[in-house]
Amino acid sequence: MKKQGTSRQVAAFFDLDGTLIARPSLERRFFAELRKRRAIPMRNYLLWLARAAWLAPRGIQTMRHTNKMYLRGVRAGEGEFRRDGGQPQIAVPRFFPEGVEQVAWHAQQGHGIVLVSGTLARLAQEMALALVVRLAVRGIAASVAVCATRLEQEDGRWTGWILGDAMFGEAKARAVRQLAAEKGFELAQCYAYGDCISDRWMLEAVGQAVAVNPSRRLETLARRKRWPVFTWAEGKKPKQSALNTGERRDAKEIWENVG
Repeated sequence: MKKQGTSRQVAAFFDLDGTLIARPSLERRFFAELRKRRAIPMRNYLLWLARAAWLAPRGIQTMRHTNKMYLRGVRAGEGEFRRDGGQPQIAVPRFFPEGVEQVAWHAQQGHGIVLVSGTLARLAQEMALALVVRLAVRGIAASVAVCATRLEQEDGRWTGWILGDAMFGEAKARAVRQLAAEKGFELAQCYAYGDCISDRWMLEAVGQAVAVNPSRRLETLARRKRWPVFTWAEGKKPKQSALNTGERRDAKEIWENVG
């Protein structure tokens, strides 16, 4: 493995929901806050249902990730994870402690850090900022890039339409490959962390894949491909990361013995 100061061509790609933070997802929390504030016009629910019916033949994942009509006309920035003018908004969700440890380890090696998430880009950017702050508290100066689902805006309000790809499934792998081409990352030396089967394409795009709190289908795939399986928990130090062989070792030790 490349040592600190010599690994500029290596990146670590992290999914957010279920990987670095506990569920419910960021977007579900966001939706709940907007409903609480009555910021979603009633007609948007009908627009969402009509769009869902049109997308249904493409599968539940496509319907869930690409239908943002509930946000049509909602002011961009409404209900963000921050305080605005002294008025409390959504509390920033807590990261899994061991997830932050893993990000910190990568940053200390000089690896690029990238959040690759199907959530809305504005929400992912807030989480990236929160992660930068947590690293800074540890004395680690690092930037965190974001690849997430971007929404079209008109006059400061969302239209409900997505710009480019919704960031899920194969789109995550495409984003990883594009970023690697732009930044010169060596994908065979890069890392990726995900929790569900739709992350498989991102995981397969890199040389060092990790299943974190995996769904049953992803755990089955991880065993077949002999990817490490990590179990991270909220609010307490979780169990040590587990290799598929049943041997348990710390995540840092695993990677320090690769190559």
